[in-house]
Amino acid sequence: MTAEESGRADDAELIRRSERTPEAFADLFDRHAPALRRYVARRLGPSLADDIVSDAFLTAFRRRHRYDADHLDARPWLYGITARLISRHRRMEVRFYRARVRSGIDEIAEPYADRVDDRVAAQQAGLAAALAELSYGYREVLLLVAWADMSYEDVARALDIPIGTVRSRLHRARARTRQALGGANPMAIGKESFDG
Repeated sequence: MTAEESGRADDAELIRRSERTPEAFADLFDRHAPALRRYVARRLGPSLADDIVSDAFLTAFRRRHRYDADHLDARPWLYGITARLISRHRRMEVRFYRARVRSGIDEIAEPYADRVDDRVAAQQAGLAAALAELSYGYREVLLLVAWADMSYEDVARALDIPIGTVRSRLHRARARTRQALGGANPMAIGKESFDG
């Protein structure tokens, strides 16, 4: 059964439909904006998330005629656009992580938990410090895999880099982050402490 037969069009179909009926693009926004907003908020803080996501969808809408309809899932395309917008705020992202280290408070997780215990707060600070020290390219790959649950293939498509580069950057990012965390698994800490 296809997505359309089940009553839910795939992303490529929504994008094609939006070329004739621009309002159809709103369905793509409704489908993906919440996850993109959470991703951006984790990276840059909640204050910029809405603006970045709005800019990402505006860019996607303007470029929709160039979308490769062979890809039924638009997530990698949308995360790629979002990654380029986030890259304009690299310094702010590093400052955001360093502020987490200093305060010991994760602005993203706190609203979802009454209190973060000392162990998790220390892990958050350690992860934030490790993320601040990673180069942008390594951090981007690591967080797309960890926080956006993207496959290597999707990350390669999102960032327009070879899959071998994704694997290499991810391996190095994990190793550097693990070393900064005293041997702890950065993927486990990232999900535990930043997902709330």
